[in-house]
Amino acid sequence: MVYILGGWQADFADNWARKGMDLADAFSQVVGKGLDSVGLDPKDIETGHVGNFVGELFARQGLLGGFFGLVHPDFDGLPTARHEAACASGSVAILAATAEIEAGRYDLACVVGLEQMRNVGGQTAAEYLGAAAWTGHEFGDATYVWPRAFSDLAEEYERRYGLKYEHLMRIAEINFANAKRNPNAQTRQWAFNEKSFTADDEANPVVEGRTRKQDCGQVTDGSAVIFLASEKRAAAYAAKRGIPLESLPRIKGWGHRSAPISYSAKVRASADQDYVFPQVRRAIEDARRRAGVSDLGQVDVVETHDCFTTTEYMAIDHLGLTAPGEAWKAIEAGDIEIGGRLPINPSGGLIGLGHPVGATGVRMALDAFKQVTGQAGDYQVEGAKTCQTLNIGGSTTTTVSLVVGV
Repeated sequence: MVYILGGWQADFADNWARKGMDLADAFSQVVGKGLDSVGLDPKDIETGHVGNFVGELFARQGLLGGFFGLVHPDFDGLPTARHEAACASGSVAILAATAEIEAGRYDLACVVGLEQMRNVGGQTAAEYLGAAAWTGHEFGDATYVWPRAFSDLAEEYERRYGLKYEHLMRIAEINFANAKRNPNAQTRQWAFNEKSFTADDEANPVVEGRTRKQDCGQVTDGSAVIFLASEKRAAAYAAKRGIPLESLPRIKGWGHRSAPISYSAKVRASADQDYVFPQVRRAIEDARRRAGVSDLGQVDVVETHDCFTTTEYMAIDHLGLTAPGEAWKAIEAGDIEIGGRLPINPSGGLIGLGHPVGATGVRMALDAFKQVTGQAGDYQVEGAKTCQTLNIGGSTTTTVSLVVGV
């Protein structure tokens, strides 16, 4: 059993380069603030894990586990590792830390996710992020690789089931609105007008194919940290704080699936199946099975990957909120809104809150912690006790789902 003791998230509206910060500064900030937020000391930590996708490209920096030693002298000698799985890097770092705890190697882990992405121009950022596609083999004619890839996903839904752009825009509108409730959201001060969520070429210009500006998750500098503990260590932590162990959230279940890196290979393989991405559905089901969740009604809230509106549209049916191809029904019914049948991304998600790639999985787990402990503030889902995350790397090449609950 692995418990989440808490954590901390940076303000995703920050531009680190403009503030004179580099990756090491951001790393020190998130670990230091995280330790303070949960009442731990550096000497308490027994193992460290870092989720990061392209530090070597954006910041010319690798070997990020070595940053722990810069934070505090007590971290000198700490066993650490860095994990890369594109946008699922943070979740894979969490899985590695939980495996160490479950194996009995360590009792208390610090898991950091961070990414610097706003220190280069948009075209350069797109080229760097394109490393999660099959380089030299797909999307070679695209200016922006990922808007093109998820435009192709929109085309696939259109071909299989039909797709209305108004439903994608409703996803964006909900997530931007949720972000206004989140004090760490990159877009919380953004303003929109009556044309922003339409196919108006001036208010919502085309980026690639069917993908427009409001369809896109944000290019973000950001970090998040969580602290994971064995049952023994969590019990000692709870006793010291005078709280019942049962009040601490646990990672009750996990799912982790991978698929060929090629987008077209995935879609061809699923041509005669119900779900566009069967491996995503399997990861979701794996997490629920391991958590003992037999019915979607047992899940109170979801933090899902919405790097684009089409990604969340896909997630809605793969989560089982609707039959395959019928995500529009949940959107029209208000099911995914705060107060709906299954609120999705009350934090604002990647579209509203922001998407520092390597930090996203850790941030999702932290938001799951906040939701099930009633600490999500203005974006709290009332009565939430179980949260499922869905974190995707590349064109669903890597998928990780967690079920977190008390």
